[in-house]
Amino acid sequence: MVTLQRRDPVVRTPVAGGWLPHVDGIEEWSRAQERVIALVTGLSPDRAQLTVPACPDWTVRDLLSHMVGLGADVVAGDEPDDHNEAWTARQVARRRDRDVADLVDEWRGVAGPLRDWMRAHGTRALFDVTIHEQDMRGALGEPGAQDTPAMAAVRDRFVSRLARRLKGRPPLSLVGEHWRWDSEPGAEPAVVLRAPDFDLTRALLARRSAHQLRGWTVRGDVEPYLDAFSSLGPLPTTDLTES
Repeated sequence: MVTLQRRDPVVRTPVAGGWLPHVDGIEEWSRAQERVIALVTGLSPDRAQLTVPACPDWTVRDLLSHMVGLGADVVAGDEPDDHNEAWTARQVARRRDRDVADLVDEWRGVAGPLRDWMRAHGTRALFDVTIHEQDMRGALGEPGAQDTPAMAAVRDRFVSRLARRLKGRPPLSLVGEHWRWDSEPGAEPAVVLRAPDFDLTRALLARRSAHQLRGWTVRGDVEPYLDAFSSLGPLPTTDLTES
């Protein structure tokens, strides 16, 4: 029998710009951009062509092209609600012949207008850069930025998606080192997953495999819940890590 210490759930209310009541989303976006630029500055051509395990159709350079292109498109008023695959593919295709240094220059150029746009319209772009920073770190073997205000905001945003996908299922609990979430607060969970906070956050983003989720299961059977973790696409077929 697994004994779990209950904690009062933290309730956050959505505000303009996303679920960021305690986060300066624009400042966090700027910090993430600078971290990504530091990762790719001086990157060799071979390293730029590494496949990104979390986005296996893209190389590191492709992923950077998407991150740059997203900002450029948003500022230009071209942003579909669903950030669909055709939209992101065009961002990469348009920059196919650009090297990393050129992409960084474009990104720096669009940063000011994008910050202005976010002040007026909200900080959705923060979620994209935060998620993909870690995708890039996984590809390059450069861990970091795993406990930032932006990462907590991403976790809170996407656990709400998980909650919607779990409607009608027996209670599930996610238990980390400093964070816990219960799909039905106060109810005895039928299934419990225990893992580091960061790994649980990445699992909410379809960045952990079914094998990893099974390995974290300390109570019940996670199998009927696996599809609920695929809100950003199918679960990876191989284990992922950014550490």
